Amino acid sequence: MVKLVFARHGLSEWNQKNLFTGWADVDLAEQGVEEAIKAGMLVKQAGIEFDVAYTSVLKRAIKTTNYVLEYSDQLWVPVVKSWRLNERHYGGLTGLNKGDAAEKYGDDQVHIWRRSYDTLPPVMAKDDEYSAHTDRRYQSLEDALIPDAENLKVTLERALPFWEDHIAPSLKDGKNVFIGAHGNSIRALVKHIKGLSDDEIMGVEIPNFPPLVFEFDDNLKLVKEYYLEDK
Repeated sequence: MVKLVFARHGLSEWNQKNLFTGWADVDLAEQGVEEAIKAGMLVKQAGIEFDVAYTSVLKRAIKTTNYVLEYSDQLWVPVVKSWRLNERHYGGLTGLNKGDAAEKYGDDQVHIWRRSYDTLPPVMAKDDEYSAHTDRRYQSLEDALIPDAENLKVTLERALPFWEDHIAPSLKDGKNVFIGAHGNSIRALVKHIKGLSDDEIMGVEIPNFPPLVFEFDDNLKLVKEYYLEDK
């Protein structure tokens, strides 16, 4: 059995403030650092050895990945960073308090933006302070690839090529894989792996802690799914 371990980044500073984050590059809160360290310790306790790790280009996921590898004594494992594993882009909601957004747009509308599979949030202006169009880490991308708003459907379409080109081939080669990413990029991949319907994925939540483990057979068929627990 090959293993794929997902770890959503630990609690971030904006999670703590109840802000829409998306592609804003915010840091881990103190609690988030502790969660990432504990995740690494659980991986070590479970005896899971990685061959490769993948993460986004956002520091809350990168730091989580580093902590997990460090505290499982696997800091030497190669890490590949990709924008395709970034969190869903929350468009014009980025930086807004979720309570304030509900007051401004109404609870029902905000709920639809957050939970609907294919409804886009308000589009971010290209000159917004959080726009990715002027961010150096995305300069190598065609401008048309850089989003101004995403729903889960678009997030999956963006993440899927990375799954097909990198993650799935590693698993098929018998490699154990670690992915340190974000709630919605992980949900998108979970939808694909499990073949969930658009409605089914709406009920799936990915916690900041603990890590989620998938075990596959030689044909990349999902055999087992569980969260790591402290024994």
